[in-house]
Amino acid sequence: MNVNMFYRNGVKSLLVVATLMLMQSCGFIKEKFGGGKGEESGVSNGEITATARKGYRQTTPAGMVSVPSGSFVMGQADEDLAATMVNMNRRVTISSFYMDDTEITNHEYRQFVDALMVDSISVLGEEEIKTKYYPDTTVWKKDFAYSNGDPMVEYYYMHPAFDTYPVVGVNWLAAQYFCQWRSNLYNDYRSKEGLFYSPSFRLPTEAEWEWAARGGRASAKYPWGNPYTMNGKGCFLANFKPQRGNYDADGYPYTAPSNAYNPNEFGLYNMSGNVSEWTLDAFADNSNAIMWDMNPKNEDPTEPRKVIKGGSWKDVAYYLQTGTRSYEFETERRAFIGFRCVMDNVDGRRGASSGRR
Repeated sequence: MNVNMFYRNGVKSLLVVATLMLMQSCGFIKEKFGGGKGEESGVSNGEITATARKGYRQTTPAGMVSVPSGSFVMGQADEDLAATMVNMNRRVTISSFYMDDTEITNHEYRQFVDALMVDSISVLGEEEIKTKYYPDTTVWKKDFAYSNGDPMVEYYYMHPAFDTYPVVGVNWLAAQYFCQWRSNLYNDYRSKEGLFYSPSFRLPTEAEWEWAARGGRASAKYPWGNPYTMNGKGCFLANFKPQRGNYDADGYPYTAPSNAYNPNEFGLYNMSGNVSEWTLDAFADNSNAIMWDMNPKNEDPTEPRKVIKGGSWKDVAYYLQTGTRSYEFETERRAFIGFRCVMDNVDGRRGASSGRR
């Protein structure tokens, strides 16, 4: 009997010791009761002993894909048919970032507008929200003279049939505000969950957009490669104005769902065609001369012209080329311009592996 009692007490003692050791190894005792020597503040015994804070890992936000860092020859990938001479070739290097795999859709943008009407109406006012941030659906008539755009005006933004189609009629300023709202929404949640602050959502720079569009193909004319707009089966690879104006030949007379057609090798849909996309950069004819070759960005608030990239459903194939650049004024709303967001990848800003094509 005494032997059994001794055995049971011994087992209990071992369990207590094991539990204490486990708690200490997991940092429970230090976290709950303090380390006693200032380890948590990064100072110990009068010396700086701070190391990396634990628990941080940047995760891919919902709806985004990771775009690796890389270096490529930015600029025209084919002949400059318009002879603009505003996008001469030069090598640039881009750090890793996250990018929306599709253009922002009507239903996604509607979350933003609805939230403003609930949370910000007392500050901004209903009139400002509707005039500045609500999509201008009349662009379907205003942008195209002698065209019956009435059905698109009435249904495109609000009807559920178009929920997954890219939002249009949004100017550059509204796209910027959407990024700010999305950042606040994301970080408010992270703060409540006790998580580290995340980098903000924003529009991509022109260089980031072009690097992402090429999908790792260093000199790709289009996101799918070179040199044609059709595959071997005769199917068009994007939504644009093919042939001599046969808008229906690619499957969609106007815009297409934001995830239509095949993605490029980074997993990004419709980087060419469907809708042109706002970028962060101000437009400059001499951008080669004024921008650096490491993460170039032309953020000029005095320049109202902003670079748009990718071409749209109403453009010929020249504008679908990854290197073609154009611009629109930041206050203008068009039936053929949308946007997507990016986020800096700060978790691992290390160089990409070699061997890119």
